[in-house]
Amino acid sequence: MAQDPAPVRRPDRRGLIGPFSGAQLGAALVAVAIAALVLMVISAPIDATPPTPPPVPGSTQFALGTPTAGLQPGQQAPELSGTVDGEEVGLVDLSGQPVRLSDFRGRPVWLNFWASWCPPCQEETPVLREMHERYADDGLAIIGVSVQESSPEEVRRYVDTYELDYTVGFDATSAVFQTYRAYGLPTQFFIDRDGVIQSVYHGPVNTGQAEEILEGLIDRGSPETSS
Repeated sequence: MAQDPAPVRRPDRRGLIGPFSGAQLGAALVAVAIAALVLMVISAPIDATPPTPPPVPGSTQFALGTPTAGLQPGQQAPELSGTVDGEEVGLVDLSGQPVRLSDFRGRPVWLNFWASWCPPCQEETPVLREMHERYADDGLAIIGVSVQESSPEEVRRYVDTYELDYTVGFDATSAVFQTYRAYGLPTQFFIDRDGVIQSVYHGPVNTGQAEEILEGLIDRGSPETSS
């Protein structure tokens, strides 16, 4: 059974503050904490609304830029390429072979921008793997576009470790990422058999969301349902 990625824990950052001993600093911090607690109890109104709990780690999109109006449902999905220094650069797989969206015409496509170091992408990895296994026979093509990675080998280690059998491309210059006007990871584009974007999601999707989206995407324009 394939393993799932473990969440990344960022290392603690420690520093020194002034010419004080650890015991002195500890006592001072305790005193400040007690004083703050007393002040909160005294000043808080009786009907105060409980604080909102913090978001679950890894459940939201990892931002790489300022949110902007990107590609919208109903638009034709552009080719998996972009312009860098005046030259056209296309997406390649981990072996250096071209990956073209046009080669998948006639199949529903889940285009997933991600990175192996991105916590919400790691959280979503089991969902992508499960959906590929479930819907590959229905024609679904999943294309994972890795962004801001140091090398294809680094991505390959992740792909091999978690037994990902769908297509994975290496966007070395982020040219494809920019063509699709994405601004964070993961970003999802669900594209129908005619190459038209049907839905866009900024952030990870869970199993239930993926099932609902893909069932509609696969049925749309399939040989059994088309007129």
